[in-house]
Amino acid sequence: MKHRWMLLGLGLAIVLAGCGGGQKAEIKEDRLTVGKVQGEIKVGMPASQVAEILGSPNIVTTDEKRREVWMYDKVSTDRVDTSSSSFGTLIILGSNSRDSSSSQRQRTLTIIIKYDEDKKVRDFAYNYTQF
Repeated sequence: MKHRWMLLGLGLAIVLAGCGGGQKAEIKEDRLTVGKVQGEIKVGMPASQVAEILGSPNIVTTDEKRREVWMYDKVSTDRVDTSSSSFGTLIILGSNSRDSSSSQRQRTLTIIIKYDEDKKVRDFAYNYTQF
C-alpha cells in the first residue's frame, strides 16, 4: 500500500512537471529616461518612430493650429527599507533591540512633443525632477 502511494505521487509529479512546458512571457523593462529623450528624439522624426522609442503617450491633444501634441508623464518611487537587530543574553535575563529605517526617492519625468502638419517632430521639451 505504501509503495502505491509513492508511485502515485511520483507519477503525479511527473505529469505536473510536463504541464509547465509553455514559454514564459519575458517582461522587458524599458525605462523612459532623460538620456533616451536627449539621445534618440530628433526634430523631423516621424510620430511612428517616436512611438517605437518612447511607447504610447499618456495624453494626446492638439494646439491652436490643430497640430498634435503628445505628452508623457511618468512618476516613479524607490523605497529602501533597512533594519538591524541584536540579541544578548545574561544567564536568565535577555535583551533584544531592533533598529529600522526607510528612505524614499521620487522622480518625475514630463515630456512634451509637438508635431507639424505632416506628423513630424517640430519641437520637444522635457522636465525631470528628483526628490
